[in-house]
Amino acid sequence: MHEGGCHCGAVRYRIEGQIDRAALCHCRDCQRHAGAPVVGWAAIPAERFAVVQGQAKAYRSSELAERFFCSDCGTGLYYINETVLPGLVDVQMASLDNAAATAPQAQIQVAERLPWMEGLDALPAFERYPEG
Repeated sequence: MHEGGCHCGAVRYRIEGQIDRAALCHCRDCQRHAGAPVVGWAAIPAERFAVVQGQAKAYRSSELAERFFCSDCGTGLYYINETVLPGLVDVQMASLDNAAATAPQAQIQVAERLPWMEGLDALPAFERYPEG
C-alpha cells in the first residue's frame, strides 16, 4: 500500500498494491500546470486509488482531462483522462509519502522537453542551499 497527499495535509489518498507504471512527463501542459520542467506520474488502476481525507478540486486542463489539486495549498495530486488513460488515475509521484520508493521507468513527451534539461548532471550540485 502507498499513501500520499498535499503539502498542507488537507487531502490524503491511498493506493492499494504495487505501482507498476511510472514515468516522467515533459509535456508543456504538465510544465505549465506544475510550474516545473518535468512531472513524475504513477499510473494506477482507478479501483486501487481512493481519496481518504478531504476533497481535491478538479480543473479541466483540456477537453479530455481533469487535473486534481488541493484547493488550500495548491499541491497537484492526480490526473484523469479516460480517453488517453482509460481506467487509470495518474498520481503525481512527488505527492507520495515515500516518493523515493517509486522510480520512473520512462520519460514521455520528450519532444517538448526543455532544452536545458539535457546535461543537468554537469551542473554544480549542493546538498543544501549554498551560502553566498
